[in-house]
Amino acid sequence: MRIGVLVQLREDFPAQMEELKAMGMNSCQLVCWDQQRMTEETAEEINAAVEKLGIDITAFWCGWPGPVTWDFYEGQRNLGLVPEEYRQKRVEALINGSEFAARLSVRDFVTHAGFLPENPYDENYRLAVEAVKQVALVCRKNKQNFLFETGQETPVTLRRAIEDIGMDNIGINFDPANLLMYGKANPVDALDILGKYVRGVHGKDGLYPTDGIHLGEERPLGEGRVNYPAFIKKLKEIGYTGDITIEREIEGEEQKRDIIKAKVFLEQLL
Repeated sequence: MRIGVLVQLREDFPAQMEELKAMGMNSCQLVCWDQQRMTEETAEEINAAVEKLGIDITAFWCGWPGPVTWDFYEGQRNLGLVPEEYRQKRVEALINGSEFAARLSVRDFVTHAGFLPENPYDENYRLAVEAVKQVALVCRKNKQNFLFETGQETPVTLRRAIEDIGMDNIGINFDPANLLMYGKANPVDALDILGKYVRGVHGKDGLYPTDGIHLGEERPLGEGRVNYPAFIKKLKEIGYTGDITIEREIEGEEQKRDIIKAKVFLEQLL
């Protein structure tokens, strides 16, 4: 397993790659929420930068337009492909994102699908699953896997959705901290349910929620409730050999320090 880092696509992308290399890493997941950046010119710049430095972009994490609220109330109404009001526009945005990722020759395409209903008879569950399938069909054409990012749904609901879609290019980008921060599962145990579908992993840490409105707090890796020794051991047991991509949801020098500390922490476990 290699260790990489999550990178937000910015105008200074070549400098970001230089910084990643200076941290001793050779892989990243690339995140973009801005459809205006997904151009052929930007793709050429990205390809030149990663080729020059020998960096692998292991996944493209694609955001979508419209409001975004990371909590248990408004988030139910506005996240992912579940809310009917935003669904079609976001399907179109994700398809555009898949086409952009194809220009980068990226294999895995990742997003949050939203708070998938646990009730399989809920109409929003059925329609969200159909929407994911629309995107996954485009991903298949582009030789990509569509990966659900864990967090907003229980592991059983997520497995049901994958089985209901029934395509061989559907998998999971497993974020252990999200499962805690959304109060959905213990991430080590969740691998018993989802392990066969895991094609990407985030190195992130966090705490359980302390009320019914707000997500649990994200923490520097090793300072939250994810049992990383047990988690890494379980990843090895299920045969996972891909990258662990560090994610720290703050900015500035503190983020850099936490990323470097997380890399050292993970290296000791690996």
